[in-house]
Amino acid sequence: MLEGLYSAAAGMAAQQEQLNAISNDLANESTSGYKSERVAFSDLLYSPVNMAGTVSTDGAGASAKVIGSSETQGTISETGNPLDLAIEGPGYFQVTRPNGQKALTRNGDFGVDASGTLTNAEGNRLAPPIKLPAGVAASEVSIGADGTVTAGTRKLGQIKLVTVTSPEHMLADGNGQLTPTATSGAPHPATGKIHQGALEASNVNMASEMALMVSTQRAYQMDSTAIQNESQMMSIANQLRPSS
Repeated sequence: MLEGLYSAAAGMAAQQEQLNAISNDLANESTSGYKSERVAFSDLLYSPVNMAGTVSTDGAGASAKVIGSSETQGTISETGNPLDLAIEGPGYFQVTRPNGQKALTRNGDFGVDASGTLTNAEGNRLAPPIKLPAGVAASEVSIGADGTVTAGTRKLGQIKLVTVTSPEHMLADGNGQLTPTATSGAPHPATGKIHQGALEASNVNMASEMALMVSTQRAYQMDSTAIQNESQMMSIANQLRPSS
């Protein structure tokens, strides 16, 4: 009977993992370049059971974990801001954090800091850095599909898109930023193109997320009810035991 409790509890934990992913997706629905999380379910250990000569298997429930992000392209919307950049196809912008660590992001909401260097909304500089000369306004900047940055006839640098071999193994740091790991592989050049004056919206589908949330909550409630029923059955069984 305890197996039923364990299976239902494992089911609740798995559904909670799914709810956490849905909550994160909904919270980032308006984050430029955000990619919705993918959750995978798997069976836990099965054990052989012999009851009255009949051999069967008894499962221990299910588990769930986030296995990466959906790579579906988000909608690209024109903004008219010359420092807003959207990626068409595969790839990430590479930025440098204050501690020198590199991070990848598809959020192309860029601006300039006090020194004229291009930074993202968190203040992290593009890598390699791009700096606007004194007296050059953002409106004078042109960025080609290959990332070449020019102001008039002057070339200021090139924004290089990168990717990794296994994006699902990068660590999410919030604000749409990802940290490469040994498992994901080191960043290498990507084949995507840059679209100046536009931003890529998140690929979160609100209708699908809400429908999934409802079904997940129902599954969670069913597991909770199963635990209550198992508890009641155990209580009844204990009451039926003959007194010593």
